[in-house]
Amino acid sequence: MQVTLDLPDDVVAQLHTLEDKLPQILELGLRELNTINQIEFSGVAEVLEFLASLPTPEAIIALRPSEALQAQLSTLLEKNRTVGLTPTEEQLWQGYEYLEHIVRMAKARAFAKLKAVEE
Repeated sequence: MQVTLDLPDDVVAQLHTLEDKLPQILELGLRELNTINQIEFSGVAEVLEFLASLPTPEAIIALRPSEALQAQLSTLLEKNRTVGLTPTEEQLWQGYEYLEHIVRMAKARAFAKLKAVEE
């Protein structure tokens, strides 16, 4: 495939010495772009901001993933079951697993706090 690009002179100067590596540069650039878009962890900031607000134990126990986060999780689960995850998606999934671990710890502590109050 042949592609023609209009690039600024300073970019052309940088690429001129790397002509033989241009396909690799484009591939890495695309991977990085996709990573930036995916690693935004849609929904993660929302959960972290919620926990940072020091919610009540009841609010922590009631915490559920937003629709956007649940959709992202469902998409990754389905892709993992069917065709498998790319390394970037695997990294994203591991981030979600860690977030789930944090939320479970918060919920366990919230339950313990409520139980202590009841006694």
